[in-house]
Amino acid sequence: MCGTLLKPEAGNNPRIQKKLLRRTDFLAAARANQARTRRLVAILLLIACALGYLVGWNLQMWTNHLPAEAMHPVWFISSWGVLGGLLLTAVSTAWTMVAFRMGDRIVMRMTGAHEASLTEARQLHNVVEEMALAAGIPKPKIYIIDTDAMNAFATGMQPSRAALGVTRGLLENLSRDELQGVIGHEMGHVVNWDIRYATAVSVLVGLIILVSDGILRTLRFGGTGGRSRSGRGDGGAAVILFIIMIVFAILAPLVARLVQMAVSRQREFLADATSVRLTRNPHGLISALEKLGAAAKPFDGASRATQHLFIVNPFRNFSEKASALMSTHPPLHSRIQRLLNLGAE
Repeated sequence: MCGTLLKPEAGNNPRIQKKLLRRTDFLAAARANQARTRRLVAILLLIACALGYLVGWNLQMWTNHLPAEAMHPVWFISSWGVLGGLLLTAVSTAWTMVAFRMGDRIVMRMTGAHEASLTEARQLHNVVEEMALAAGIPKPKIYIIDTDAMNAFATGMQPSRAALGVTRGLLENLSRDELQGVIGHEMGHVVNWDIRYATAVSVLVGLIILVSDGILRTLRFGGTGGRSRSGRGDGGAAVILFIIMIVFAILAPLVARLVQMAVSRQREFLADATSVRLTRNPHGLISALEKLGAAAKPFDGASRATQHLFIVNPFRNFSEKASALMSTHPPLHSRIQRLLNLGAE
């Protein structure tokens, strides 16, 4: 059982106590983050649906296939738009389900990790087995990335098919307690089903970017045909609708990226807290984060597509002054401060 170490200045301030309670009530934090992530995934699906509707709406208007009952050449319920929205939503869902089945293998290939034998990393196997027992899940597969950089990540669509990856540099530079804290953090991603949500978000973001980029490329090279072929006039309204689609195609990828980053930041806080619950020792993870933050650097196998999976971002350390909207991870200072508010009995 973990308790809250209240600071003296907190006193009887209900707002501060409530904030600290949210940080240490693991079950409540897990439920809140799961609900928040589901809302964010729903937002991405709505963005995809709206993008599909706008494409269908514009196609129906510019090809002059307007419904006979339309009272206006532009402002009508577009059957093509509804079909486009449903189609892109269906493709998004199907694409996500495919990624659920193959995501772990894809990620491991992208990072260049190889499966670690017992003789190659006995201590790592022992620590992973301990954390798996504490979490009540099967022991995940263990992979090593041969680089002197210090980092770790977890993948797998469900706890029974999970895999953990660590770098050679992490194994050679962390003590056993620090390694246990890091493995506990990654195990937290597994037991909290973080990777499934992260994969869903990544796939949806990728699809939105792909469709938006396709729209803009088509407009750039194919043009618009100059005017609507509708015989009903009101070309000005048609141009307005066309501009709306362009603006949405430009903004949709940006909004989708912001949603992806928001999911990643919330996941890291919860995984840190789960590590404390599993290890009963916040100091191992605190010490590990300090070392990882000081030594974080890019390496072969890390990419912009996978940066949100690692325990610390391999490309950038986010400070307190960094824009929260553009950060894949919370600032290390904030993560460590929250861990300092946790204790284990």
